[in-house]
Amino acid sequence: MSEPVAQVRHLNVDYPTRLGVVRAVDDVSLAILRGEILGLVGESGCGKSTLGRALLRLPPSPGRIAGGEIFFNGRNLIDLDDEEMRRLRGARISMVFQDPMTCLDPLQSINDHLTETIRTHEPEIGNKEARRQAAELLDRLGIKAERLDDYPHQLSGGMRQRVMIGLALALNADLIIADEATTSLDVIVEAQFLDWLRELQQELNLTILLITHNIGVIAEVSDRVAVMYAAKMMELADAYSLFDDPLHPYTQALLASVPNIELEEDELKIMRGSPPNLLDPPPGCRFHPRCARVMDRCRVEEPPFREARPERWTACWLYDEE
Repeated sequence: MSEPVAQVRHLNVDYPTRLGVVRAVDDVSLAILRGEILGLVGESGCGKSTLGRALLRLPPSPGRIAGGEIFFNGRNLIDLDDEEMRRLRGARISMVFQDPMTCLDPLQSINDHLTETIRTHEPEIGNKEARRQAAELLDRLGIKAERLDDYPHQLSGGMRQRVMIGLALALNADLIIADEATTSLDVIVEAQFLDWLRELQQELNLTILLITHNIGVIAEVSDRVAVMYAAKMMELADAYSLFDDPLHPYTQALLASVPNIELEEDELKIMRGSPPNLLDPPPGCRFHPRCARVMDRCRVEEPPFREARPERWTACWLYDEE
């Protein structure tokens, strides 16, 4: 296996509210391996985006990292000061958000975005060289170099997302965090974008954390898959194993609820109940109120997240004996 680029150990992220403290990421441990696409999936509100932003030490305001460790290339980011983190963001860790129209400056051309990013982190490079690198990068992204002086509104949604990826590639970032990067795209453009992303990842050996609620996107491009529920990590496995034989009842229910025209079953399965209120989460396993395989132990004792089978991690008492 590859060595980890980033490693999260027992991470906690809190949001103070008028009604109390919401722990949006609760005791999460996770490794992102060099050269892989790790898919992070779960229902809305489970803590996926908060975890992604925590890797940049940028939990959305007023969130704060309340405990744990975040290692990146062997350094604990929790120990770095604000200036060191500013130098790290963009240059070594980059984030791609779901709506590029709100992230790209409408008053700046694509050339301005790319060259400003290059020169901010490499000030010794002149404008002419920065523009040459930007044109070369745009060509690698599959966009004609003559579009360099276009503005964001003149590009399609798929092109804008490629530019966002390009801002990360401009500085050869070690880790790209893509948060719901395909949400604003229609299904045809989404499929093209995912094919392109996979080809680019293989060509450049990129390391990508792909955050989404869309299990189909995860199945399309991920090497490994991590499943979150109610701020907790539920399962982690390689993509083939997880889709072929999911271990956790939540993962099983999540996959069963996805429409599949290739299956003979006529009835669409639904997952009963709703995610818990994180101001007052249930005792024991957080999924037990919705679980079809719940046991008495699940209601009172929280299962640890551990290796149930070789390279298969899950938090479920069903695999205690294994």
